[in-house]
Amino acid sequence: MRVEIIFLRSIPLFLSSFRFVIVLFLIGLAIACKVGEVDPHQKVDHLFSSLISKNEPGVATLVIKEGQEVFKKGYGVRELRTFRPIDNHTNFRLASLTKAFTATAIMLLVREGKLAYQDRLTDIFPDFPEYGQEIKILNLLQHTSGLPDYEDLMPPCERNKPIEEVQIRDQEVLALLKKTDKGKFPPGTHWAYSNSGYVLLGLIVEKISGQSLPDFLEQRIFVPLGMKNTGAYVRGQKEIPERAFGHSKRKGQWVETDQSPTSATLGDGGIYSSLEDLAKWDEAWRGHKLFNGEEIKLALTPVKVPGRGPTEPDGNPAAYGFGWFLNPWKGHQRIWHYGETIGFRTAYQRFPDKNLTVIVLANRSDLEAISLALKVAEFYLIKD
Repeated sequence: MRVEIIFLRSIPLFLSSFRFVIVLFLIGLAIACKVGEVDPHQKVDHLFSSLISKNEPGVATLVIKEGQEVFKKGYGVRELRTFRPIDNHTNFRLASLTKAFTATAIMLLVREGKLAYQDRLTDIFPDFPEYGQEIKILNLLQHTSGLPDYEDLMPPCERNKPIEEVQIRDQEVLALLKKTDKGKFPPGTHWAYSNSGYVLLGLIVEKISGQSLPDFLEQRIFVPLGMKNTGAYVRGQKEIPERAFGHSKRKGQWVETDQSPTSATLGDGGIYSSLEDLAKWDEAWRGHKLFNGEEIKLALTPVKVPGRGPTEPDGNPAAYGFGWFLNPWKGHQRIWHYGETIGFRTAYQRFPDKNLTVIVLANRSDLEAISLALKVAEFYLIKD
């Protein structure tokens, strides 16, 4: 009888101890799982550390999550003369990331009533060929103008001259286009990525505003947003501080490949900027600092054409607004662009539904900035 009483009294104690052990086990399991997880910041760091050696051209990358800069770091060097390291203030040639800035300048002029999206090319340049009568500002912004590619119209470069002496300028692009008698297709019927269109948009900003494009961008966009070291580069005028130089690998050796015959045009790709300043650019679009909701909605509305639709660089279907690609990625909303020019690769990827932005800037031509930016984005999207 006494034994039974002792046994019965022991049951609650046993169960209580068992529960305690189970709780300890679950806590330990949770801690172990947590320890086993690799922080997304560590993944980003490992990704670029494994790609970039200390004394070679490199990359700067920025991750903004919920409006906070959660990762910002440079890898490699700006140039191979002094081996100055890349950091958050290093300015890279943005190449086609410039197009969003050029489109923004046009939007500002439209807001002020100095320009309209339905204005035609011949309204601004009356001596443009007759086919320009059907090309609207809207077509230029959305790559539906059908303009010939100025790169195909350029005469062969003289090989014995320094590259800076044979570079084409924006006004020369206009002059070449004025010698053509037709476009590639009727405006608005197809989509075709056009550097010609964005060079002309830059020239339109100059003609309508009465300022050079670099001055307009500086006074109306860069200074108001606090982008102190960002600028459209014109050789012999204001120099770019903390500048990175482009590179390519040839026969296993790094060679400086900073300029090409098309590197001097402005509206399609002439801006230099850094992670520090691009964070402010990203904040301006997220926080509606430049435009109201309706204006932004218009800029981020994908163009629709009856003919062949837009495609990404890899050939997949894409959508385009005013200086931005707008097609989703893995079910997430996406606002993005890329830049490719001799010696530089750049990418901007923003996912509004996750409040996530990834920026990758490289001063070497062997890296796929788009793929790297999406890989970084995936680290954070998976975490969510």
